[in-house]
Amino acid sequence: MLAEDRLVEWMQFLCFTVISVMLGLVAVERARHVSPLSLEVLGIAGLSLLVGLAALEEISWFQRVLGVESSEFFRQNNRQAETNLHNLALGSGSLHKTVILKLILITGLAHNLVLPLLARSRPAIKRYVESVGLYLPPLPVSIIYLVLVILSHVLIDHPRKGELGEMFGAVHYLATVFAAYMVGIGYDRPKMFDSESDCRRLVVIFQVVMVFILFLSWLLAAGTVPNMAA
Repeated sequence: MLAEDRLVEWMQFLCFTVISVMLGLVAVERARHVSPLSLEVLGIAGLSLLVGLAALEEISWFQRVLGVESSEFFRQNNRQAETNLHNLALGSGSLHKTVILKLILITGLAHNLVLPLLARSRPAIKRYVESVGLYLPPLPVSIIYLVLVILSHVLIDHPRKGELGEMFGAVHYLATVFAAYMVGIGYDRPKMFDSESDCRRLVVIFQVVMVFILFLSWLLAAGTVPNMAA
């Protein structure tokens, strides 16, 4: 389950892809009401692009799926000899382990714990975060996510157990991005759907989509088993 091209990795890719598409739609819709060059629109669009790049990096830009050979540069400088940036060699480790994981830890704690706690007594923090196109996830949901990540690191003995924490993060952000931007849960800026009845229907559709993502991840993982064995 934790190996390359298995369920956990495909879950991350699909979650990141859906997040990127959602944020892209929100950015386009928001640009119809405010300046396309406003910090709010640029922030949402930039986040959409960043998450989309993360999705492609997660599966090495479809390299393994398509059976494409890595160039000489990546064979020599990538820890897994794959066509991606996050596994580029950096000292005795990789860019992912040396830099990116530390940035994810700091950013994740700030976004899910520090800022939501501060915003409870200082509402201006939440207003500023939302004014630049971002959002703050609900604190109870963030705590559940952080506890799951901690438990996965403490209880699971596997060299790739970090992948499980990354999957929890992908699912967490898919759910909270949908909740904030689409139906306005804990979010004070305009949401995509104003009608409460539409929001209720959309929540049901989202639940179906989540089940479909899990099923599709399982299918994709099963489909890559013969390639891995070969």
